[in-house]
Amino acid sequence: MKSIFSNLTFQVLTAIVLGILVGAFFPGFAPHAKLISQSFINMISMLIAPIIFLTIVLGIAHMGDMKKVGRVGGKALLYFEIVTTAAIIIGMLVANLLKPGAGIQTAEGDVSKIKSYTDQAGSINWVEFLTHIIPHNIFESFAKGDILQILFFAILFGYGLNKMGEKGASLLSTFDKISKVFFNIMKVVMRLAPLGAFGGMAFSVGTYGLKTLLPMAKLMGSVYLTCFLFIFVVLNGICRYYKFSLWKYLRYIRQEILIVLGTSSSESVLPSMMQKMEAIGCKKSVVGLVIPTGYSFNLDGTAIYLSMAVIFLCQVFGVDLSLGQQVSVLAVLMVTSKGAAGVTGSGFIVLASTLTALKIMPVEHIAILLGVDRFMSEARAITNMIGNGIATIVIAKSENEFDEEKYLLATSPRGNRKGGSRYLAENH
Repeated sequence: MKSIFSNLTFQVLTAIVLGILVGAFFPGFAPHAKLISQSFINMISMLIAPIIFLTIVLGIAHMGDMKKVGRVGGKALLYFEIVTTAAIIIGMLVANLLKPGAGIQTAEGDVSKIKSYTDQAGSINWVEFLTHIIPHNIFESFAKGDILQILFFAILFGYGLNKMGEKGASLLSTFDKISKVFFNIMKVVMRLAPLGAFGGMAFSVGTYGLKTLLPMAKLMGSVYLTCFLFIFVVLNGICRYYKFSLWKYLRYIRQEILIVLGTSSSESVLPSMMQKMEAIGCKKSVVGLVIPTGYSFNLDGTAIYLSMAVIFLCQVFGVDLSLGQQVSVLAVLMVTSKGAAGVTGSGFIVLASTLTALKIMPVEHIAILLGVDRFMSEARAITNMIGNGIATIVIAKSENEFDEEKYLLATSPRGNRKGGSRYLAENH
């Protein structure tokens, strides 16, 4: 019994249930709950920049061949584009089939509340987005936690360290020790995950109320169903092709799934996902390149939500889209979906920018989604996180940078004692 209560998975699940109850019966607690959730996410965020930097630098410095770095990055970006495009297409197909917006009363939402989102969407320039990857001041990038800029600088730094050869060994050893320090800090922070999950769920339910879900229940159900189908059909097919088990992988990251469910942010588990992907058998160099890049370019759940939200709004406001117009929606979403980050609310910003680019309806119409967007962010964030982990394993396997014995030890420790014992004997 004691082991159950001390289990982090059980603690997070209990915290989510308590958060729902507190939010439903004590809505006035919502502002305090937001502070609790945000404090936990801030603690994780303070570790993200140094962990990404150190992981990438150590990975590239140990990789040796810089051509391999370019090949891994190229494969990852190609994979991201193919899979997210498939997610958009599936989202549009399900929305057209189930018609979640049909018959809904056109009740205008509170337009004033979306001004911050539409302002940010209007300022998005996609050429600038790409050029923004190159940092003006790397210290500012670290201060702001700009993942792509840190990624870019870390690749260059890793290349420079790689070229030093034996002369860089002492610096490499120092970075390795610093990296272990940050991961030890992360272990302490992750023990507070139940508080973060409790706060996030209490804030969502307390702020928007369960009653706001009823009119949009069909849309929410459609989004969750589509994400479920995408994970267990599309991603499961990819797992089978690359000969690893989706079920074992999901069981392995179950704590991260629950934390994302509670906090509505995939960013809250970025450091622990990097550590777990390395522990499951992926080489550090692959993990360092694929996971951080995926947080901006491999957002399967966000792609599904955006495609379904656009079709939903068209159905609600009577905008009939021809096949050609829907292809245009697909093309625009292939670009705009890459601009979302791993934090809560970014999907709403990108939805606003998508409608601005399409010019098929007033962007203010997204106000009707404001009350339920937060409750769909869990589905997006969980799907994004699961997809990024699978992408890492796929790229690692394609590069022969995947340790099968480590995978067996991580996913089936009891059923593979023989292989696990051999792995431990060889590595310790």
